[in-house]
Amino acid sequence: MKASIRHSLLISLCIFASGCSKEDDPIKDSLIVEADIVNSRSAAELKAYLYLSGFDIDPAAMKYDVDVIKVAYESTYKGKPIVASGLIVLPKTSDPVGMVSFQHGTISTQAEAPSVQPSDSFQLLIAAALSSTGLIAVIPDYIGFGTSSDIFHPYFVEDATATAVIDNILAARELAETNRVNFDGKLFLAGYSQGGYATLAAQKYIEQNGLDGFNLIATFPGAGGYDVKSMQEYLFSQDQYDNPFYIAYVARSYESHYDWENGLSDFFQEPFAANIPTLFNGTNSTTVINQQLTTNIDDLISMELLTNAETDPQFEYIISAFEENSLTDWTPSTPTYMYHGDMDTTVPYSNSVVTYDTFISNGARENTIHFTTLAGTDHTTAVKPYIEDFLPKMISML
Repeated sequence: MKASIRHSLLISLCIFASGCSKEDDPIKDSLIVEADIVNSRSAAELKAYLYLSGFDIDPAAMKYDVDVIKVAYESTYKGKPIVASGLIVLPKTSDPVGMVSFQHGTISTQAEAPSVQPSDSFQLLIAAALSSTGLIAVIPDYIGFGTSSDIFHPYFVEDATATAVIDNILAARELAETNRVNFDGKLFLAGYSQGGYATLAAQKYIEQNGLDGFNLIATFPGAGGYDVKSMQEYLFSQDQYDNPFYIAYVARSYESHYDWENGLSDFFQEPFAANIPTLFNGTNSTTVINQQLTTNIDDLISMELLTNAETDPQFEYIISAFEENSLTDWTPSTPTYMYHGDMDTTVPYSNSVVTYDTFISNGARENTIHFTTLAGTDHTTAVKPYIEDFLPKMISML
């Protein structure tokens, strides 16, 4: 049984009946649990939106009307079946179309998940604009948001991040087939901030494991904090850091994902160690979380960890988690277009430079890995020029 975007349709999945996984059920051919059309946009509307928003993008690129569909799909987390969610945008055309998975940046509240955002939100309109150019657009919520909100979001956990993206991509192909959208097999990945990290995590997975029926053409990661170990070293070297929620989010994520017993108390000073679990409750924004922490690194991080992170065996499990989830242990072979603002201190510009240099030293070709410095921009102001640069490049490859 297949899902239709014209009405909500629940599909009987073995994960509810018997707890089996995809591999255990050879006769089931559907990942989609539920699909609801939540919005439709005309090409004319999207052209007007981009113009009024001040984007320097040729409006003629918006060619097709689109349907925005909220989906729930079968996935896994830590080896167990779950139902994850996201958005899929289908262009209304019989022409052959490609696919782009666009990964969102850091969120901390359930209300920010793409699948529950209002239809006029920036993210949904950008996704619709991407689709209007002739692409199936895919926007995963990530595990821990949407239908999987009972799981603490595995923030900057490589395998869980890649899984959420890949399974949403597979669900998008299924939805396209069901609704007679002519997917030509071309796949692109893009995303900014955490979305940049998620983009490279999914790229690494595809290059190392393959993805039948898809031809990964290019990826466009922006300002992603790809080298998590380097991020830790950078933060520990600072006197002040304006966004302490970042390191608290990563530590809370790793504590949950790896079942650490004393992770937060080893990592942070009090009262922060005790308060962090309640701060990340799905309702507090990153701004609120920042206000409850301190920007003074010497007051935030355990002095023992700050001083002895690299030498004390007590902290080996923490350092190993940062190393395990750093995306520098491979050699990309797909054309990869990296972006970062040189005034960025939230995710430091140097992190992308280090990642790029590591890829080159690993053996990546300079005509495969491209690095664009978004001069004079920080973590926020770089978003617009990032979109303005990567979108025409991607369209030229369709």
